[in-house]
Amino acid sequence: MDTHLVVGAGPVGTATALRLLAAGHRVRVVTRSGSGPEGAERVAADAADADRLAELAEGTVAIYNCVNPTYSRWEQDWPPVAAALLHAAETSGAVLATVGNLYGYGRVDAPMTEATPSTATGHKGRVRNAMWRDALAAHEAGRIRTFEVRGSDYLGGNSMLSYLVTPALRKGRRAFVPADLDAPHTWTCTEDVAALLVTGVYDERAWGRIWHVPSTAPLSIRELSAIAAGQLGVKPRLSSMPYAVLWAAGLVNPMAKELRETQHQFRRPFVLDSSAAQETFGLVPTPIDEAVRIDLAAGEPTGVKA
Repeated sequence: MDTHLVVGAGPVGTATALRLLAAGHRVRVVTRSGSGPEGAERVAADAADADRLAELAEGTVAIYNCVNPTYSRWEQDWPPVAAALLHAAETSGAVLATVGNLYGYGRVDAPMTEATPSTATGHKGRVRNAMWRDALAAHEAGRIRTFEVRGSDYLGGNSMLSYLVTPALRKGRRAFVPADLDAPHTWTCTEDVAALLVTGVYDERAWGRIWHVPSTAPLSIRELSAIAAGQLGVKPRLSSMPYAVLWAAGLVNPMAKELRETQHQFRRPFVLDSSAAQETFGLVPTPIDEAVRIDLAAGEPTGVKA
C-alpha cells in the first residue's frame, strides 16, 4: 500500500483519488476547502504554499497535479502553484503526474499527436507550455521524475455538455452552443484521464514525456448531444451561437471573454490522436455511451441523483 498526494478534487482529481482508493492505496487530497472523496485523507491547504505542499508530499510515491485555477486567472495563479508542485516533487522524490490540456498546440489542421508543435499564441496556452518546459527541464536535470497527460474536452463533469447542453435538454429548451455543431471533435472521459495518470506513475516508460489520454473517435457536438438526449429521453434542440455574440458577451462576462481564445477548437475539426498511450500501456477509452452517462450523472441537479 502506497501513499499518494492528489492536489485538486474536481472531476479528474476525484476520479484519480477514487481509483487509487479502490486499488487499496492511501490517498491524501489537498484543496483550499478541505473537500474530497470519502475514504481519502482530506487536507485544507493552498497549493501555491510550497513549504506546506512539500510537507504534505513527504513519504508519498506520487503527486497528481489536478489543480484547476479560475479560468480568467491562469497567468496569475498557475506559476506559483506549478513552482510549489516542482518543489514538492524534488524534496519528496515523488513522481509528479500532471494533468495538462491541448491549449498549447494552438490552431491545428490535422489530428494532434504528442509531436504536434506547441505554437499557441493565446495566454492560456503559453502558460501551460511554460509549465511543461519547466517540469521537463527539471526532469532532464535529474531533479524530479515527471510526465504530463493531455486530453480533449472532458466528459465526466465540468464539461461543455454539462454546462451548455444538458441543462437546456432537461428543461425542454433549446441549447445555444458557441461552436460549429457539425465539426468533428474529440471528447475525453475523466475516468480515462485518471487511468493514464495512475498507470504512468508506476511505469517508467511514461516519465519525461507527454501522453495523450485514450479517447474515442471524434463526434460533433450535434452527435454527442443526440446521445445525451437519448439517454435523457428527450428531443435534442441545438443552435450555434455566432462568434460575434460570444465576443460581445466577453465585454461584460470574464468567462465568455476567456472562451474567445479557444474558439478555434469548436469552430473547426479538433481531433486528438491517442494511439501512443493505447499501444504503449494497453489502455482503451471508455465507450462514448458510458462516458456520456457518467457526464449526465455528474451534472444531475441537486436532489435528483440516486
